[in-house]
Order: sequence, then structure tokens, then C-alpha cells
Amino acid sequence: MTNWDIEYLKLCKETLKNGVEVENRTGVNTIKIPSYNLTFDLSKEFPILTTKQLFYKHAIKEMLWFWQMQSNNVKDLHNIGVHIWDEWMIDDDGIYRIYEPYGEYDPEREVEVIDPLSVPIDDPFGLTHKFKVKRDEKGNVLKAKGIIEGKTIKAAKWYGKEYAGTIGTAYGFLIKRYKHTQNLIQAIEMCKTGQNDRRIVKSLWQDEFLRTAVLPSCVWSTEWDVTGDTLNLIIHQRSCDIPLGLPFNVIQYAVFLAMIAQVTGLKPGKISYSIKDAHIYVNQVEGIITQINREKRYNQLKKLKEELLRLNAAEPTESDMKEILRQAYGLSSEDELILDVLLNPEKPELWLNPEIEDFFDFDNSKDLKDVKIKNYKHMGKITFPIAQ
Repeated sequence: MTNWDIEYLKLCKETLKNGVEVENRTGVNTIKIPSYNLTFDLSKEFPILTTKQLFYKHAIKEMLWFWQMQSNNVKDLHNIGVHIWDEWMIDDDGIYRIYEPYGEYDPEREVEVIDPLSVPIDDPFGLTHKFKVKRDEKGNVLKAKGIIEGKTIKAAKWYGKEYAGTIGTAYGFLIKRYKHTQNLIQAIEMCKTGQNDRRIVKSLWQDEFLRTAVLPSCVWSTEWDVTGDTLNLIIHQRSCDIPLGLPFNVIQYAVFLAMIAQVTGLKPGKISYSIKDAHIYVNQVEGIITQINREKRYNQLKKLKEELLRLNAAEPTESDMKEILRQAYGLSSEDELILDVLLNPEKPELWLNPEIEDFFDFDNSKDLKDVKIKNYKHMGKITFPIAQ
């Protein structure tokens, strides 16, 4: 197991033990704690979980979609085999449809389409102003039905056909508008000349564009620091889905930091990770308990290995461990994976193509040829539901 596994599961246990169950916009309650802080030192460990399988290529491709492609078009993700933003994509008619998380399927249900621009910039979420309905050219209220088989529509918002296939004015849209990536690299290069810069802040939270963002940025701010020959990163996240979002986000920004460090001739250093509203959805609890139990099982097997070593004065082989486990407990397929992590420990390592000198030259295709995580072992997949 990695140190990140241990710290991550501490957060999971803390949330389940001391968290408060609250309602939220999705219709699926969460168990939340108000804040949490993490620190990663990339000189010591690449932070990827072993207690569950992480599809890290999807995570890295999503990061490159934001920061390299500077795109908000979900179809650009489809072209590289990633579908993690499909739930938040504006449909071809310019309407974003939100679906009920539970309940019977009702294909005939129809809802009024809300106009996000009907509230002022200073009240983008309609806290003090009521959203108005969208009307067509004849003055009729625009209505929408669901278009996904098996899902019942709950609400709908109008963005316009010019935003079809995108997530609106969020993430890559903002990075492109403000040339965040180009300006970031330029500022870091200037720091290397001895010009200490305390203003390398890139914000994806812009009031002007919150109304037309399908999902306002969760990881909304990054601050960058050059100290000596090392590049460090401070991250602020306003909302954190612990089971699904956090493991992805951590990988993404660890790789992003390493890439930017490489192309600016620096070493990747520490990530200080600040979370507001760390939460587990109530329908994710079972999966998190499974992950926590994998840690317990790992520790049980580790003690068994230590006891065998004490009794035999020799390192137990994998076949010895499996045979003892079969006799004592029975051996599951999950145990096989846990044993492999325990008995054949390898340190996950990030490999970046050393020939890449320009961040925009890193391969962002399906193959992701310039990025690998070597020696990655895991204890199996855990499926968690998404809340829209």
C-alpha cells in the first residue's frame, strides 16, 4: 500500500465517523465534513491508490483536455475514449437536462426550461432572484422531455445551440479565455531568473461565467511556487466527491505539476491540497467500506506474513501464503490481488517522455504515449455511482 492509501482512508474513516448527512442539489444526500487538508511530496511518492483500481489514463486525458487542449467540448473527450463528462454535456438542442437519481421511469414527463441568464451576474445561482423560464420566439414557454432511455427528467436549463456538446463556460473555456497555461509557464520561467513571484494564481471561478457553466469548477484555484530548483503547487477545491473525484484530481494535478516542472527545467515538489466540503454520497458508503476492509485485510495478511517469518526464519513464498490462507479463511479473487500487493511490493513511478520540452507537445491521444505510471498494482475495481 502507498502512503496515499493510508492518508486517503483516514479521510474516509473521518468522514464516516464524524461527518454530517446533508441534502444537496443532486437529490442524493452526502455525509460531509467541512474541510480537510492533504500534503503530497512528489519527490517521495507518486500518489495513486492501490486499495482500488484507478483508471489513471482517463484522469490524465481529462487534465490535458482542460489545460492543454483548453477545451470545454465533450466530444473532444469522446475522440480519445473518455466519457466521464457525458452526464454534464449540453444536448444538441442547446438544453442541459438533469435527471432524477431515483424513482420510476417516466418518458412522458415534461419540465419547463430555465434560463440561467435571467438572474444577474452577482446572483448566478439564483439565491435572491428567481430564475425565469425560457420562451421561444412566439412567447411560448420552452419545455423539454428526457432523451436518455431509462432516466426521468428532473429539470432543464437553456444554454443555446452554440454550446451544444460542451459543458458551458467552465474549465477549459476559462483556461483558454485567460490563456492560463501559457501565462503560467511564462511566469514560472521568469521566476527562474531570480524574479520571485507571489502572484502565480490561476482561478477557474469567474463570476461573469458562473451562470452559463453547467458545473462550476470544483478544483477552482491553483497557486504555484518556485523555491530554488523546485516547483510546488497549492490547490483549492470547493467541493470534493471523496470516492470518485478526489483520487482522479490528485493524479491529475500530480501529473500536471510534473509536466510543468519538466518543461520549465525544475523538479516537482510538494502539493498542498485544501478541501472544502469533503463528502461521500450515501449511495457510495458500501463501496468505501469495501475499500476500508481491503486495508484491514492487507494488515491481517501482513501480520500473518510476519508470524510465518518469525516461526520459519525465512521469507514465506507466495504459494505458502496462499496455502495457509486457503486452509484458514478460504481464498477469494480479491485476496489474490491483495497478496500480490503485499508480497510483490513495487513503488508506483510516473514516467514522462524526457524529450518533451513544450507542455503542448505531450501526446493527448487515446494512446497517451508520453505518460506512463510504472509498477502500478491494485486490489481490484470498485464501482461508485455518479450524482449529477
